[in-house]
Amino acid sequence: MSRQPTDHADARRRVTELVRHARVGMLTTTGVDGRLVSRPMTLPEVEFDGELWFFTSARSAKVRQIRVNPEVNVSFPDQRRHGWVSVSGSAREGYDRARAERLWQPGLTSWFPDGLDTPGLTLIKVHAGAVRYWEPAGGTVLDLLDAARAAVTGRQPCAEQDREAGY
Repeated sequence: MSRQPTDHADARRRVTELVRHARVGMLTTTGVDGRLVSRPMTLPEVEFDGELWFFTSARSAKVRQIRVNPEVNVSFPDQRRHGWVSVSGSAREGYDRARAERLWQPGLTSWFPDGLDTPGLTLIKVHAGAVRYWEPAGGTVLDLLDAARAAVTGRQPCAEQDREAGY
């Protein structure tokens, strides 16, 4: 049975669990023509700490789109429980070899045959602004407000009415 998280740490653990089950998220960017564009992305690291990381090609359309408009959404289905997680925030592209080494998984060679030495390999970091998840047993959407900001500032999540303000 689903229950509402009692605190920020409990909510983060629940989101991590839901994302871990999904492992593939739909990254939505805004195309240069203003239309939303979604594509599946494999999540190499599943511990949710307010940031999501993805490997991609620096020459990809999604990287060009992020450079123009960094606001993105990543959604993860929880097929076992028929729920979902939605992470909205800002993205940026950049290659950090040390981070890439920590995140690399052998299955990524399907897309990047030369591994970490694949020409044009880069990372996309999504910094969460807001996280929502829904589980049918609970019947409601739960907001996890600005997980990254709360983790950095140590502030408590905003009151319910503030959640509606678009945090």
